[in-house]
Amino acid sequence: MAKAVQAKRKKKITKDQWTAFGFLMPSFILILVFVYGFISWTGYVSLSNYNTIVPDFSFAGLKNYIYLFHDFRFQSDLRNTVFFTIFFILMVIVLGGGFAILIDQKLKGESFFRNIFLFPMALSFIVTGVVWQWLLNPSTGFNKFLSVFGIHPKWYTDTNILAGFKWGSIEFGVPVAIIAVVIAAVWQMTGFSMAMYLAGLRGIPDELREAARMDGASEFQVYRKVVLPMLAPITVSVIIIMAHISLKIFDLIYAMTGAGANFVTDVPGVYMFETTFRGNYYANGAAIAIIMLLLVAVFIVPYLWSARKGDKA
Repeated sequence: MAKAVQAKRKKKITKDQWTAFGFLMPSFILILVFVYGFISWTGYVSLSNYNTIVPDFSFAGLKNYIYLFHDFRFQSDLRNTVFFTIFFILMVIVLGGGFAILIDQKLKGESFFRNIFLFPMALSFIVTGVVWQWLLNPSTGFNKFLSVFGIHPKWYTDTNILAGFKWGSIEFGVPVAIIAVVIAAVWQMTGFSMAMYLAGLRGIPDELREAARMDGASEFQVYRKVVLPMLAPITVSVIIIMAHISLKIFDLIYAMTGAGANFVTDVPGVYMFETTFRGNYYANGAAIAIIMLLLVAVFIVPYLWSARKGDKA
């Protein structure tokens, strides 16, 4: 009997817990309504016939999704997103890690170079898109200099597809025009990657490197077998963050190129905006939004799951 009473006392919620619950409840309600509520509403609209100005929430099943996956433009968007994500993540990791290693060499003017690399992060993607649109314009910018050597690249106006093959209704390959967009995105986000890698490098004890050198390891082997393996968690974080940015990117491409000729620079974000707010095809736009959410979840959910398991261990 005494043990049962003691157990009940232990389960009783304390005043501090009620206070914490009270402070958290407003945030919980807001997230529940404005995040999960809106996601649920978007999913509901994507399964309806609401493709006119007049609301029509009659059930349409997967009709809007089937239409999208047979649509030339959406297939082009998926192709562009795949190659944009791959090139963007690889270049951000390589350049960010390389700059971090250089700055970690205790060079003079380290703070100056660090600020130079971080400066683009202070700009929005809209500003970056406008600037790089001018710089890579086929008739101005870099081409004024390149024309001296007889080089006239079309940059984001090029409609060629490299190493393409027929896939559905599109040519699946590397769109040349998407490379210009990758350059602009990498220019802006490399500083973020560099800062993360630099923090990781500064967290590695010098004793580990010295021990490897005393064992006869060259400087290259020190980085390959000691430093880089210890930066693996940083690399995973960079991949997750950059994948999240690339899969839902909108503002940079909308300001820089738009959909592009033959949709060579189009992405789901731009298609969703134009479908929903210009074409009034609300159900189709909602379906695009749900697909974008699922694409992001493919990267985010496994990362969160593994992080949760690591915390429990």
